[in-house]
Amino acid sequence: MDHKKKYDYLIVGAGLFGSVFAYQANKAGKKVLVIDKRSHLGGNIFCENIEGINVHKYGAHIFHTSNKEVWDFVNQFVEFNHYVNSPIARYKNQLFNLPFNMNTFYQLWGVTTPEEAMQKIEEQRKEYKDIQPQNLEEQALSLAGKDIYETLIKGYTEKQWGRSATEIPSFIIKRLPFRFTFDNNYFNDRYQGIPVGGYNKLTEGLLKGIEVMTDVNYFSDKENLDAKSHKVLYTGKIDEFFDCSLGKLEYRSLHFDTKTIETSNYQGNAVVNYTEKEIPYTRIIEHKHFEFGKQDVSVITKEYPHEYSKDNEPYYPMNNDHNNTLFNRYKELRDKISGKYIFGGRLADYKYFDMDDTIEASLKLSSKELNNE
Repeated sequence: MDHKKKYDYLIVGAGLFGSVFAYQANKAGKKVLVIDKRSHLGGNIFCENIEGINVHKYGAHIFHTSNKEVWDFVNQFVEFNHYVNSPIARYKNQLFNLPFNMNTFYQLWGVTTPEEAMQKIEEQRKEYKDIQPQNLEEQALSLAGKDIYETLIKGYTEKQWGRSATEIPSFIIKRLPFRFTFDNNYFNDRYQGIPVGGYNKLTEGLLKGIEVMTDVNYFSDKENLDAKSHKVLYTGKIDEFFDCSLGKLEYRSLHFDTKTIETSNYQGNAVVNYTEKEIPYTRIIEHKHFEFGKQDVSVITKEYPHEYSKDNEPYYPMNNDHNNTLFNRYKELRDKISGKYIFGGRLADYKYFDMDDTIEASLKLSSKELNNE
């Protein structure tokens, strides 16, 4: 290590990707500094404790994976409970189970056997079988038919993307998983749960013994910060790193309306999706149900999607042709400066990652980086 440099690695962003890399680098004996522009660590998995309830400040985070290496990795730091994600969809005061399964088909049509359900779906799809889907609406109708589309897909998706389903590209829905069993477990993964005591325990375990600084904007002091370290792992927005010189990448954002409710049980489930267009939020999260809480009060969050601007957080990359082409141009710039700088995570890779994907990618990058020195 250059003796003028105080750190082997400066890690920009204390989210899951940066924290996993920091842990691996620290374990390998490297001197690490982690910075984040927010006032807390953990990125979007940060939890705020309200009335003894771990509130998922940036939307519901449910850990699920089939990767045993990733599962074993996170379990070193925190024990996981047996929470299973079984969301409810609410449409005009009717309730439906998700994902689409025999309970959903019974609720929609009164069918009670898999054969009846399959027949009903085929009958609904038949009307649209000859169309070549040009947009999300046509794609969904050809896969599921009118009832499922209008009740459970159309309004929710239009709110999420902020545009009509006829303006959303068809590739957003490649397929619709139909389950012909009475199984409400949303994920097919082998391992699932929520950290006992909340996600902050995971972040604290990963960053234990590592120097961290919050409320630090990397770009306000980039030259000075870069000079302190041999290498920089950047996990922020890739276009921002290059001062948006080729243009801005587009995102969808969210805002959250969180309230404490004087009731011990508001909706009976952690996640209830509101699928009609007229209700402006996409879902209500009741946080206590993630950890089977018995508190006398409850904390709920309404989730509102909207366009991204500099005043809010970028959540979902808009991976259409225009943005993917632009990202590939940024990636070419990125590849030219590799050496001092390495990149990773949802914002730097302009791709939506689940938590297990993020951890797997960070472990892979850290292994390559730390073994190839």
